[in-house]
Amino acid sequence: MVFSSLTFLFFFLPIALLLYFSCPKKMKNLVLLAVSLFFYAWGEPIYILLMIFSASVDYMHGLIIHKYRITHKLLAKSALISSLVVNIGILSFFKYADFLVDNVNLFFGSAIQPLDLPLPIGISFYTFQTMSYSIDVYRGKVKPQRNPITLALYVTLFPQLIAGPIVRYETIEKELANRSFQLDQFTDGIRLFIIGLGKKVLIANSIGELWFTIQQQELGALSTSTAWLGIIAFSFQIYFDFSGYSDMARGLGKMFGFNFPINFNYPYISKNVTEFWRRWHMTLGSWFRDYVYFPLGGSRKGTWFTVRNLLIVWAITGLWHGASWNFVLWGLYFGVLIGIEKLGLLKLLEKLPSVFQHTYLLLIVVFGWLLFVFEDGKQGIAYGKVMFGAASQPFYDNQFLYFITANGLLLIIAVIASTPLLKKVYQIMTCKLSTPVHASVSIIWLIIILFLSTAYLANDSYNPFLYFRF
Repeated sequence: MVFSSLTFLFFFLPIALLLYFSCPKKMKNLVLLAVSLFFYAWGEPIYILLMIFSASVDYMHGLIIHKYRITHKLLAKSALISSLVVNIGILSFFKYADFLVDNVNLFFGSAIQPLDLPLPIGISFYTFQTMSYSIDVYRGKVKPQRNPITLALYVTLFPQLIAGPIVRYETIEKELANRSFQLDQFTDGIRLFIIGLGKKVLIANSIGELWFTIQQQELGALSTSTAWLGIIAFSFQIYFDFSGYSDMARGLGKMFGFNFPINFNYPYISKNVTEFWRRWHMTLGSWFRDYVYFPLGGSRKGTWFTVRNLLIVWAITGLWHGASWNFVLWGLYFGVLIGIEKLGLLKLLEKLPSVFQHTYLLLIVVFGWLLFVFEDGKQGIAYGKVMFGAASQPFYDNQFLYFITANGLLLIIAVIASTPLLKKVYQIMTCKLSTPVHASVSIIWLIIILFLSTAYLANDSYNPFLYFRF
């Protein structure tokens, strides 16, 4: 079940809210846990056991770590290592076992049969959350949760279970223990959810269909302009797909009394790669910074150690996104670029006019998506050749003119929606319109988005979610 589905919108969510707000305060965590487990079981009932096991492991290890972190540091550290080994082991087994088998077969000529296990939905996200909990208990940043139901709720909380944002225990520790209904927070949650739904359904799905159509064409039939249009469409699709889902998750969190961190902050307005990754998938970036980059030494040991640490972090970041070499290459690509920027390119870029900085960033990112989207390297190279005019294709053709005419308005909307322009307009409205008028305009606008999104979902079967496989 995904948030952008009629089943979720008109059955699951209303029933979940009704059950949650009709039960006594002492029962709310238990009810929300049951609702979250049901949500997960809708798609993968057997893997509920895996998630509960992961939560149980970290619950027990957290208590041991806290008990001995001062008096018997070696025992506490051993418990932390044990927790990390279990979590990383589970993630590696389900996500990377077949990747390892395929590479062993490739390099050694063996014929080991892959396991072909289905990837548990959201395992990359909730595994990182459980690991951060154990690490933070070891560091003394949080106290261990002594109620197993509360910790299980933290791990399984359905708004952020499937695709984040990656929420650390310390962020919602107080809200897990005590939260009250606040009308302003609830209505803000509805607003955030509907905006996210619109981004996902009306923009990501629509522009994703353009990319899907272009991707299905024979490469020999593509003009250079069509190839560029396709990868630009994918760039918008993955942004609005994931940021829309993150907005929906944050909105749902607010409805149930939680405040999840922002995950995207208009990354396409960035002027360099370093800034881009401070704005894109922010909770993942901060997770790797605090739990991998800093423990490796960060930038404290000199330039070359800094570059080494960056490459390690970005190789792991790429591998986190998928069990394929193109993802590793994609991660290293950005790691190298950030390293080059740290070595001096950033200072040179800052001396250039903003338009050149933006152009540099957008070209870098678009080429990065080319590495990301094609798991078959040969296919990606062939597509890249068409983009850069190395395949003897025409610069543009009638097919390109048709695509750009049919999708021109959609592309303009995507460009505008990927900048803070609409947010600024909303803020101006807030300042200049009276409260009743502003409220009425906002409600009408949200109703229109909800109506159009529902109509789209009712009439179209194209509703992928790209980050489910990560």
